[in-house]
Amino acid sequence: MVLSVRGLSVRFLMPGGRRVAAVTDAHFDVAAGECLALIGESGCGKSVLVSALLGLLPANAQTAGEARLGDLDLLAADERTLARTVRGRRIGLIPQSPAAHLTPVRTIRSQLEETVAALTGVRGRAALRPAAERAARRAAFPEDHLDRHPHELSGGLAQRAATALALVGDAPLLLADEPTTGLDRDLVDHTVDELRRHVDTAGRALLVITHDLAAAERVADRVAVMYAGRVVELTDADAFFGAPGPRHPYSRGLLRALPDRAFTPIPGMPPELGNLPDGCAFAARCDRAAATCATRPPMTATVACHHPYVPEDSHA
Repeated sequence: MVLSVRGLSVRFLMPGGRRVAAVTDAHFDVAAGECLALIGESGCGKSVLVSALLGLLPANAQTAGEARLGDLDLLAADERTLARTVRGRRIGLIPQSPAAHLTPVRTIRSQLEETVAALTGVRGRAALRPAAERAARRAAFPEDHLDRHPHELSGGLAQRAATALALVGDAPLLLADEPTTGLDRDLVDHTVDELRRHVDTAGRALLVITHDLAAAERVADRVAVMYAGRVVELTDADAFFGAPGPRHPYSRGLLRALPDRAFTPIPGMPPELGNLPDGCAFAARCDRAAATCATRPPMTATVACHHPYVPEDSHA
């Protein structure tokens, strides 16, 4: 197992003593050779979870649980360990906001060359230049843009530059936070296929966060659905996108909202993470809600729901 997460919770302590439950009791594994896609609406806690794994949370965050990368508990590791042995080397990150992670005063070429030198040991101008160009090609970043600065790039080009940087170290675990943002469909397919090749080579693992369910279907082996800070379904991608389909009503609503399916939005809005109900957080939006939903459903097998769909009613 490359990554094993047990009971991961993140709370933000706000002024006045208010607490925001950004992630609650997350349990999942990511095995070698596997891609797990983490999906859900904006604000449900997906990016906070990734930040927790890398030790990049703000000072007012409190974490609980375990997140083991091999024999290292990422949540307990100190900043020196994370900075020198984990980030970039054991875990690669494709960030959600790539422009904010690129050095504004340096060209993409110089940033790629520096990363190649630091993570692969390649030295010397004659070797670094072609190595950086190979890294750019992996992410479909045009070589004639390598000598540009980040502010000279479109959002899609910045995304590809960040992807190229993340792939350089061939880290055992790659975290991709919305890696297809700003890309057209052909580049989306190229990017997810390159991420898939990363996973299939030498048994690496990928945790991808995405709103793009078509991209998730293309790249994922398993799907984890997050709602209001909690993983509410964890299942095989083939079963999720095909038959019998997802079991949680929220998951089914996500699929029904797609243009190539029912194109029917989920009614209502998700609850605020600082004011979650005691019971099922989805109950107010769910047409299967009943009195039992006033208590929080436990995660049993693949789903956290008092009234999940079963194969007999999977057509619903």
